[in-house]
Amino acid sequence: FMLQVIISVILTAVMLLWSREMLLVFGASENTIGFAMDYMSIYALGTLFVQLTLGMNAFITAQGFATVGMQTVLIGAVLNIVLDPIFIFGYCGEALSGTTGAAVATVLSQGVSCVWVIRFLTGKKTILRLKKENFFPGAKLILPCIALGLATFTMQASESVISVCFNSSLLKYGGDLAVGAMTILS
Repeated sequence: FMLQVIISVILTAVMLLWSREMLLVFGASENTIGFAMDYMSIYALGTLFVQLTLGMNAFITAQGFATVGMQTVLIGAVLNIVLDPIFIFGYCGEALSGTTGAAVATVLSQGVSCVWVIRFLTGKKTILRLKKENFFPGAKLILPCIALGLATFTMQASESVISVCFNSSLLKYGGDLAVGAMTILS
């Protein structure tokens, strides 16, 4: 749990400090960078919710509560679908419209999913309960976990590099529309 919190804080700082450079590398153009920066500046603040929801949801599924794990995903997705039009079209005021509104809707949705996950993992139904005394595990536990996840990390990092290559080629040869189409497909 605490390792995910620490990683989330680091990722948030990286995204806020180097968001423009990262977005340009991942395929934003001068035409879309303003929208992307608006979205990233809000979305980065919700990194903790995303990390905890995705990371802790695996503990729910691993204990045999696949339905609860699916409910976690559905809560975030359905709430985002409901909140997007409300915030995008400015029903909550001009400050929360457009891409900023979409980012706020996403962060709120992930926040609700995060609360759902934490409540379940601290509740009575779960087998492996979150406890404060287990928040700071030692190297004896962390190192095997890192070794176990290294292959998956390498695969996902490779996919990110491929995505950067695709997007830069798409931007060069197809423009913003091609990058947008590929993003929607992804």
